[in-house]
Amino acid sequence: MDMLLNPLNRRHRLRHDIPVVPGAFPLIGHLPAIVCDLPRLLRRAERTLGSHFWLDFGPAGQLMTCVDLDAFALLRHKDVSSAVIEDIAPELFGGTLVVQDGGAHRQARDPIKAAFLPNGLAQAGIGELFAPIIWERVQAWRDRGNVTILRETGGLMLKLIFSLMGIPAHDLPEWHRKYQQLLQLIVAPPVDLPGLPLRRGRAARDWIDAQLRQFVRDARLHAPRTGLINDMVSAFDRSDDALSDDVLVANIRLLLLGGHDTAASTMAWMVIELARQPELWDALVEEAQCVGAVPTRHADLAQYPVAEALFRETLRVHPATTLLVRRALQDLQLGQRRIPASTDLCIPLLHFSTSAQLHEAPDQFRLARWLQRTEPIRPVDMLQFGTGPHVCIGYHLVWLELVQFCIALALTMHKAGVRPRLLNGVEKGRRYYPIARPSMTIRIGFS
Repeated sequence: MDMLLNPLNRRHRLRHDIPVVPGAFPLIGHLPAIVCDLPRLLRRAERTLGSHFWLDFGPAGQLMTCVDLDAFALLRHKDVSSAVIEDIAPELFGGTLVVQDGGAHRQARDPIKAAFLPNGLAQAGIGELFAPIIWERVQAWRDRGNVTILRETGGLMLKLIFSLMGIPAHDLPEWHRKYQQLLQLIVAPPVDLPGLPLRRGRAARDWIDAQLRQFVRDARLHAPRTGLINDMVSAFDRSDDALSDDVLVANIRLLLLGGHDTAASTMAWMVIELARQPELWDALVEEAQCVGAVPTRHADLAQYPVAEALFRETLRVHPATTLLVRRALQDLQLGQRRIPASTDLCIPLLHFSTSAQLHEAPDQFRLARWLQRTEPIRPVDMLQFGTGPHVCIGYHLVWLELVQFCIALALTMHKAGVRPRLLNGVEKGRRYYPIARPSMTIRIGFS
């Protein structure tokens, strides 16, 4: 951890009577520690400074971070705003529904939200659409014998989301590469020179947007086609307050980003946990064989408690979204602190996801905590998807497709007499921000 913090900046300082975490670097702040070792940074800050402290996110500015459980309530608070997200990454999130509140947010969200609910997914036959794509991919893994897991899950998730959108699934590796470059806009220093992250991120965004504009034009020319893009274009065009194509393209770009990067990370971690804990694999195989088929509707998911528990526990231990940001519109009382209006806030989902106040033995990967529970799933149990007006629209979709993936993987590999095995270390090279993910070098063998 000390190597990731500035040794020349260890003086303790206060801002609005709240301590500032020492060790920030010029221009990039605490980003090295946030990106490479966020859990230890949060634990150290809580231990030495208390439950409220400032973290420096470099180009994104300083955010008041709270590890008190009261911070989770900010996601539903009427006096906080998501507009700060656009200030942090305007070229990535500008014009999208995640930066909007109130009526503007509902206007952008309403045309598409029904398509992502269980009934909408069932009516569109999304489960039936996804199943053969997943089967084909895991069978290819079986035939190859070993894979670089995050690269493979990223490709699979991109193909699934393209199928959902109704986009031709060509040149997927190029799309995946462009999205990796696009994410650099969140952490890129404000220096626009060839080869630097800001220039690469902007070029990637422009390339993606040009492709999406063509898809929108095609949707208007070929109305009978199916797919979420066609549905979105039709709904947006029928709206009383028609939104511009710039807004439509920005929101499609956001759905593609959220639909593949975060889910790909979760899928990769599921395979990693199955590889390093043989008893999890055995339990999953037993369940898959008992039912004998991949689910295609949410109504089927009750037959797969082990697969669902694996999905939920992976999200808890390895959340793809580790931080959410908001801005205080009024003075707030947060825990034992008064927070001034206009303060930018960081809500560390990773900290709460592994908090002893919320989970017994939080550092242990336990399916039993889900298999043995009797109460319904609470908002705090799915905090990786947020809550309140900005709860992730793709929650039900991800739940379905990741359970489908688990069962297809178990049936395919067990039939061949193989199981997943780790071929190298897990911890080195993992990242926690802007999207948390395992190392790109982790390889899984099937033998």
